[in-house]
Amino acid sequence: MEDARITVNEHITLHAVNDRFVHDLYQLVVKNRDWLQQFLDWPQHVHSVEDTRKTVQSNMILHQRGYAKTFMILRDEVLVGVLAFNAIEPLNKTAYIGYWMDENACGQGMLSQSMQAMIDFYARRGTVRRFVIKCRVANRASNQVARRNGFTLEGCLKQAEFLNGHYDDQHIWARIVDGLQ
Repeated sequence: MEDARITVNEHITLHAVNDRFVHDLYQLVVKNRDWLQQFLDWPQHVHSVEDTRKTVQSNMILHQRGYAKTFMILRDEVLVGVLAFNAIEPLNKTAYIGYWMDENACGQGMLSQSMQAMIDFYARRGTVRRFVIKCRVANRASNQVARRNGFTLEGCLKQAEFLNGHYDDQHIWARIVDGLQ
């Protein structure tokens, strides 16, 4: 797999999802479950290592087929988060970005640096030219990530995301990257 590893800097690397991360990924979710549940629906549904293994295996298939790309963010070889193209539209060369970090790793620039490296990697190959982030309006941190990474706010979808028992408005951010050499 040509995109199995993307080097961000001397301390941060992105590794394509694979079975070797199952246990560490499960532990990171458990550690951060309450915090992540403020922003994402799925943490409440992760109950075992086996749940994580099934998700990892599904993501590996999607990654290998090019329908999605899921990377583990490692700082000095320690798992600190996940960065993904949750979906890729090959004809439109559009990727929808999703991410989450260990709460203790937030605010250190690792996500922004990792996102820039991933965008550059796929833009240079011509695989993706339009990058999209969809996040709840109330999620200030995710909106800041989009802004810091050169995304433009394209609009707001009303009551578009169901989380913790109610519907929230969702911002659509996008960035177009053409012709990186």
